[in-house]
Amino acid sequence: MAPGRQETTTDGRLSQFLDSPVIGMSPWIAMSVVVGQGRYELAVGIALALAVAIVIMGRIRHPGTSFKILEVADVVFFAVMAVIGAVASAGTHRWLENYSGEISNIALLVIALGSMAIRVPFTVQYAREEVPRERWHDPAFLRTNYYITGVWGAAFGVAAIAGAFGDLVLHNPNNLWTGWVIQIAAIIVALQFTHWYPDVVRARVRQEQNIPGPPEPPVSSMLIPLAGYLTPVGIVVLAAGGGPTWLGVALIVVGVLLVRSLRHTPADGPAAQSR
Repeated sequence: MAPGRQETTTDGRLSQFLDSPVIGMSPWIAMSVVVGQGRYELAVGIALALAVAIVIMGRIRHPGTSFKILEVADVVFFAVMAVIGAVASAGTHRWLENYSGEISNIALLVIALGSMAIRVPFTVQYAREEVPRERWHDPAFLRTNYYITGVWGAAFGVAAIAGAFGDLVLHNPNNLWTGWVIQIAAIIVALQFTHWYPDVVRARVRQEQNIPGPPEPPVSSMLIPLAGYLTPVGIVVLAAGGGPTWLGVALIVVGVLLVRSLRHTPADGPAAQSR
């Protein structure tokens, strides 16, 4: 492939990422993954810096556009968290270190449900920048964004439950499984669904209208990264003692076998090769 063509492809992918709802959720993802004992200021600082940078990039890339629900929520929430952390007592600060991850996850769940309740799922504001205005009220377009917003809300709900279980039941905020593995897995699922489901909807619309184009992507294509995630989890289990040796080895083997199997499912075979 020619160098100029590669630059165009790379720029296109970067532009697609910057205009996706994933960029608006990156401060929440950072907060959820980084926060822990001794890391509150670092987590809030990274999240707030990302939130402000996203607002600035949004105005540079799309001057004159209105602020998005998630952009405003990002800056307000993490600015408040930073101020509270700066003036909190030692006891409150320790509490924030333990539970701010769950607070952040619950806050995003509330934002997701709230935006759906007022019939403006927060992902739709990003999607509108990628489709013609005449499609903004298309039922399939709106339904797609309800589903994607709901999946993100569910992912952060799962992360909140996992973190709360580690804090309140296991009394171990840094537990490998509740603090990291489960929460990251939920985010991976939401990320993959965000990229996979719109292609499914577009393929189905083309099929209904007898328009040629790529076939509907199989579910296996969405699951491959989640299956691949098992292998590094197994390595971490072995390295950090997060479980018995047999469990770490089993996760590595199952991850490799699942990825290989999903890549060679019948749905990924002739249909994918014909594209």
